[in-house]
Amino acid sequence: MRLAKVQASLRRIATLVRREVQTTLRDRFTLFILVTVPLASMLAFGFIVSTEVHGIRLGVVDAAQSALSRRIVAELEANDAFASVPMSSRREVEAALVAGKIGAAILIPPDFEEARRRAASTRGEGATIQLFYDGAEPVLAGNAQASMRGILRAALAAEGGGPVQVASRGVAVTARPVFNATLDGRPYMVAGTFGFVLTFLTTLITAVSIVNERLSGTFEQLQLTPATSLEILLGKLLPLGAVFSFDLILLMLAAGFLLGTWPEGSALLFWVVATLYVGTSLALGLIFSATSATAAEAVQKTVLASIPLIQLSGFVYPVRNMPQPVRTLAQLIPATHFLEVSRAIYLRGEGIVELWPELAVLTAMGLTLVGLALVTLESRS
Repeated sequence: MRLAKVQASLRRIATLVRREVQTTLRDRFTLFILVTVPLASMLAFGFIVSTEVHGIRLGVVDAAQSALSRRIVAELEANDAFASVPMSSRREVEAALVAGKIGAAILIPPDFEEARRRAASTRGEGATIQLFYDGAEPVLAGNAQASMRGILRAALAAEGGGPVQVASRGVAVTARPVFNATLDGRPYMVAGTFGFVLTFLTTLITAVSIVNERLSGTFEQLQLTPATSLEILLGKLLPLGAVFSFDLILLMLAAGFLLGTWPEGSALLFWVVATLYVGTSLALGLIFSATSATAAEAVQKTVLASIPLIQLSGFVYPVRNMPQPVRTLAQLIPATHFLEVSRAIYLRGEGIVELWPELAVLTAMGLTLVGLALVTLESRS
């Protein structure tokens, strides 16, 4: 008897899924939105909103004119982040910075090689390369300075010349990037875009689904069938989840082939985690839909919910830089934890062992939202 009930339930779910697929396929505009908007968002955030530096005019004072100093300058010139401008003195650099003619500068002193040799033989004070940058735009300035440090250390490591202090306005900097050595901003933005797209778009699409069906009368017809609230919920989640799972593959391929950004970790692990997260966002959209009287109200709730997604989840502003009360609030947002996982896989190559705390939190939040969506649907029955 129990097996017969399970089989009957599975048949009803299959019928609901088939109905939802047919409805979606007939709506060509929705199909267009489902496929093109995620791709457009990925390319827009990857190419346009990326924090990566491009074409910054870099003043170069190479007073050493040694083999290594020329190699360093060549490495900087070969990177499209900077356009070098040869200069003769620090005074000329400072004047150009004040006039806005350059955005950054590097000064290699005349005793660069001698100081390196002295440090290698006597372990005395090492050579110092000075970096200057325009701090008018803090994010861009910080990325420019960090990018220069990354390129410098890459060149020095290739030369095999030992450690060299990198200084900015006389302050020695000994830290070095462990991941993303050149501090390319595009992988960071690409990994974050997955969270934005999978949260905002999935919630928006599902937020209007039940409202539209209620207005057309088809949702009431569903409630008159033997289908339970759980079966109706699965009938809504599974087809859209399948579409967004396919979108994920397209987004990963677009990020890889068009933006040159592939995950440092397991692509399969990322796809599985992101697919499960889609279910969380879809459940949130169904809650908005079931508690709204009109499609406009559902859209308004989605837009309001997107504000903490942008401001608090870490999509644009790092959570660790926020005040403690705000950081605590950010931990209540599922997108915060998904972005942590997304960037951990894409930038640091972490696996399940390292990510299990975040994955556990995401799973708990997802199950909670699915449960709330089920309760909401039942209350509307």
